[in-house]
Amino acid sequence: MLSFNKSLNLTLKSTQFRKGCLSIISNNYCAQIDKNDEVRLSYLTDERQGIAVIELNRQKEKNSFSRHMAAKLHEFTDILSTDKNVRAVIIRSLVKGVFCAGADLKERKTMTPVDVHRFVNSLRSMASKFENLPMPTIAAVDGAALGGGLELALSCDLRVASSSAKMGLVETRLAIIPGAGGTQRLPRLINVSLAKELIYTARVFNGDDALKMGIVNHSVPQNDDGDAAFNRAMKLAEEILPNGPVGVRMAKRAISKGIQVDLNSGCCIEEDCYSQIINTKDRLEGLSAFAEKRKPNYTGE
Repeated sequence: MLSFNKSLNLTLKSTQFRKGCLSIISNNYCAQIDKNDEVRLSYLTDERQGIAVIELNRQKEKNSFSRHMAAKLHEFTDILSTDKNVRAVIIRSLVKGVFCAGADLKERKTMTPVDVHRFVNSLRSMASKFENLPMPTIAAVDGAALGGGLELALSCDLRVASSSAKMGLVETRLAIIPGAGGTQRLPRLINVSLAKELIYTARVFNGDDALKMGIVNHSVPQNDDGDAAFNRAMKLAEEILPNGPVGVRMAKRAISKGIQVDLNSGCCIEEDCYSQIINTKDRLEGLSAFAEKRKPNYTGE
């Protein structure tokens, strides 16, 4: 039996099988669901058209990263990277109380040192793909995000957490270090000294603490359905939707690339990004809509 989040207010219209997947189209939701069902890529429709949702659904293993789960995330980020119709991506969990518990340590135990090296490199590459998606990405952390789970969230542009969610880069407890970019992204996001403290101590903190430290954008009280962070993330995505998609993508590129260089070089990156907007139809549509006092109809061109 298929079940979806209540907040999407779904009314199923049709289903069909295609290439081993179940395609579902509803009033607000269109999903391509893999038969293994550990990770889902879904596309919202109607007033939420332009929002894509990646759903982690490895129930028994608490969304811990397996080879298969990592491979599906690679696949979905590749699909999204070239999809100009997607204006925002949310990644969330369908496992109540858990966002992602990090690496699957049972599977890790069966790996050779060479296998471990390759797998960690794969996770690092996957996080980088998330970071480099052209559209805004939002992590909805409604439960535990530990180790690689927090690293996945850190690779997103924005993070929303429930106040009770437990987070932390806890790898030093296992005599290793964060290997999917955590040692690099956390110090760039917050105070370097504080990032070192969190990693050295393997400290676990909640959503409210994460908000105070600047790790998440919003911390919200959890609800009975366990999806408060997802609902808040959806509101953020809905705020992004009306804006010019080319402008939003170029703003992301300017910020992401510019923050890595000195100010003068960053301004040059901004100039380059701005130049790519000048001749777009959306820019002219924005000017016309302003003059005519109406809502703009942006097409991403």
